[in-house]
Amino acid sequence: MIRTTALAALLVSTALCTSAMAQTSTPPNPPLAEGAFATSDATDPYLWLEEVDGERAMAWVNAHNEHSLGVLRGDPRFEGLHQQALEIVQSRDRIPAPGFNHDGTIDNFWQDAEHVRGIWRTTSLDSYRADAPQWETILDIDALAASEGKNWVYKGSTCLPPNETRCLISLSDGGKDAVTIREFDRTTRTFVDPVSGGGFVLEESKGGASWVDVNTLLIARDFGPGTLTSSGYPMVVKVLTRGQTVDQARTVFTGQPTDVSVSGSSLRDADGVVQVTLINRAIGFYDGETHRLNADGTTTKLELPSKSNINALVRGQLVLTTDQDWTAPSGQEFRTGDVIAWDLDRWLADPATPAQLVIRPGEREAIEGISATRNKLVVALYENVRGGVYVYEPNPSGEWSRTRLDLPQNVSVGVGSASERDDQVFVSVTGYLNPSSLYLADAATGAADLTKSLPAKFDATGMTVDQFEARSADGTMIPYFVVHKGDMAMDGANPTLLYGYGGFQSSLLPGYSATVGKLWLERGGVYVIANTRGGGEFGPNWHQAALQENRQRAHEDYQAVALDLIARNVTSQPKLGIMGGSQGGLFMGAMLTQRPDLINAAVIQVPLFDMLRFHKLLAGASWIAEYGNPDVPAERAWIQQYSPYQNLRADQPYPEVFIHTSTKDDRVHPGHARKAAARLEELGYPVLFYENTDGGHAAGANLRETARRLALEYTYLSRRLMDTPAAE
Repeated sequence: MIRTTALAALLVSTALCTSAMAQTSTPPNPPLAEGAFATSDATDPYLWLEEVDGERAMAWVNAHNEHSLGVLRGDPRFEGLHQQALEIVQSRDRIPAPGFNHDGTIDNFWQDAEHVRGIWRTTSLDSYRADAPQWETILDIDALAASEGKNWVYKGSTCLPPNETRCLISLSDGGKDAVTIREFDRTTRTFVDPVSGGGFVLEESKGGASWVDVNTLLIARDFGPGTLTSSGYPMVVKVLTRGQTVDQARTVFTGQPTDVSVSGSSLRDADGVVQVTLINRAIGFYDGETHRLNADGTTTKLELPSKSNINALVRGQLVLTTDQDWTAPSGQEFRTGDVIAWDLDRWLADPATPAQLVIRPGEREAIEGISATRNKLVVALYENVRGGVYVYEPNPSGEWSRTRLDLPQNVSVGVGSASERDDQVFVSVTGYLNPSSLYLADAATGAADLTKSLPAKFDATGMTVDQFEARSADGTMIPYFVVHKGDMAMDGANPTLLYGYGGFQSSLLPGYSATVGKLWLERGGVYVIANTRGGGEFGPNWHQAALQENRQRAHEDYQAVALDLIARNVTSQPKLGIMGGSQGGLFMGAMLTQRPDLINAAVIQVPLFDMLRFHKLLAGASWIAEYGNPDVPAERAWIQQYSPYQNLRADQPYPEVFIHTSTKDDRVHPGHARKAAARLEELGYPVLFYENTDGGHAAGANLRETARRLALEYTYLSRRLMDTPAAE
């Protein structure tokens, strides 16, 4: 299998859904607010703020940064919060995320105060399991950036199995999604010179490259005019042979301009041998086609569900998850969320070969991760958002057996890197008040050994976690978690931060966040996580219930949680703040424009905001499957009803909001955040706006910038929620 080594991102939000999705009709979306901002491209007065590096736009950004940084850094709490955030994000006692290599050694990408951009490093498994592993540096990104005068951000490596001595390194300028790809020799720990050594070099572009063999790549990128989709992603896949220029590469597949993207990859067995080379055509964000690249350069479309994901190849069995009800060529009926498998060789020869049902999740279950060791399929399966790890194995009869790994109960679990030499796999275990721990499990025996655990990063003495449900507008019960001190008075006076996301089938699972704990909970704050529809906590159906014309359901779910918190006297309007980023930023905008009477603070991170133009900005067209198409009148009508930018209006009880974004974000356009702030100011509202000039969509090009962003957020929240008297 192709291995990618990258910095592991740990989700530290959470969820628990305790009711099946209600099958009720959707109430009408709210009408377009009276006095709303009915914009078009011709009438929008702030289109100039969409010029990312435009002189006028950047002057506006710099002026707002100066004001906002002056206000927030001038607060006496900022410096203390900043130092605490720095200490946490640069701490050396974090668990280094392990990645198995084919030979059983362990790779890791590490950042700390000394290695701000990070180092890619390696060690043996025995050394990794020791208290003080002996690491060898493979590539120092700080040294590389300094020597080349570049603002490099490491985006991962793809090494060619089985020996994995040749790797493709992805480097981003300032954190953008677009990357430069360069061939690297792990043995000499140097980049392969493109002239003297024939090394592969692909200049900056969105897209990627994957190995076919040591002299051949599948590449998908910007090849010039007419080779990108309307979403800004590759539309063409080519085969590049060592010694060729990119212009000489042979085209093997071309999608359509309306597609999201196309890409290529090789499906390998546990020995690293290519079993089939695949072309993935993403027609929409959730639906697509998979094609086989034949030896003669032609392609054959495979008979797979349009909404599905290939998960693994285990002992010759192709494992796939379907996100739709599907009738297979064999006549078998499968349901949304099923995991199924075929004998790969038999299926390629005859698509009507019967599939085996591996897993059919129940109504209150969701699959949150699938990996494969040499002989086993390893699955993180959640029931009511409490995770367990199960091992599945094909039997000679074709049936799959199931056993459970011996891990702590009632926790969040994550399936990590798996060995291709044997059946070992790393599994992470965490909870809101439980520091993360890492187990090395043997999928063959079911045993799991504690390998590493984090010390507590905040004082959780006396803290507890409660789970409640709120009734949404259509009657659906929406679960949410409340993390707080056990002696909290239910008097409405508790400063409360409500986090939400609610889209793209992304589940918010319980996780330990040192920064939330130290900068908020320890200081008396309450942290709440809403598990609304649009997420994946109950599988694909929970997500699909809030797609497109039903998007308002997710907004109403989030509002229902806020109302329930107030009804329970956990908090009150002067003490309630909200936070979310990207799609979650849209959530914040909908709350701000629809129910500003419920909140007194909003941290709006790298948001979507102008939903009538989202499809025209950067990667926005790829999200039409989630939101709908504003160019289609009927769909524009439902989008316009909740689009925050158009629904901002005067004389509303909007609190002073904190909006932040990144100039280098080439996924969600910074124009969304800029225009939101400009429109609010035009209407007479105070706004704090900050734009990091690096950082990409994660809004932090390095750990120092991440710490500053955290300190700014919690200084703002302290000012709004801890300094304000509770409602009487």
